[in-house]
Amino acid sequence: MTVRRFLSALAAVPLFLAACRKAEVTSYRVPKEADPQLPMAGADASGGPAAPMAGAGMASTAVPTADGPGLAWTAPADWKVKAASAMRKGSYAVPGHGGPDGDLSITAFPGDVGGELANVNRWRGQVQLPPLAEADLAQAVSRATHGSLQFTIVELTSPSADHPQAILGAIVLYNGGTWFFKLLGPAPLVAQTKPAFLQFLQTVQPAAQP
Repeated sequence: MTVRRFLSALAAVPLFLAACRKAEVTSYRVPKEADPQLPMAGADASGGPAAPMAGAGMASTAVPTADGPGLAWTAPADWKVKAASAMRKGSYAVPGHGGPDGDLSITAFPGDVGGELANVNRWRGQVQLPPLAEADLAQAVSRATHGSLQFTIVELTSPSADHPQAILGAIVLYNGGTWFFKLLGPAPLVAQTKPAFLQFLQTVQPAAQP
């Protein structure tokens, strides 16, 4: 081999190595990244409507409460005031007289929160009752007017034979929002408290403006 051919072969070595490295880079495959797990929606312990499920990212988003002028009421003397929360405008323990207490929650949300049928069916689901069709709603609720407020009153009892739970609730539209007055507890307690609950609703009125 002449010196010239030897030098030419030697000069080709770096090009060959570079080509090998280039092929190695282009053929390298990056593993596909796993999809992140989205949070699951939790139950609304306050009895208010659940957060809207416009997307999975909304699952942990709190539902805003209604702002602006609200409602005022006078609770029966034997209802024990409980600490309010970000979701509740009012909260009371209704004495069970030897048994479990009932829970009276007052919540308010902007808009119609899905409409009357959706709200009634949400309560029905809480006591293991099937949803109603639109045609059956009128026969399943009663209505009352106190002053300028119109109430939709809902009475529900779970089909459970053992310790059935019941809901006695009222829905009222006011100032662009929807207010919910809901008593949840053992069915005998809720039935016994019905007269006091209806009298309580008669005290509900627009709050005095400062």
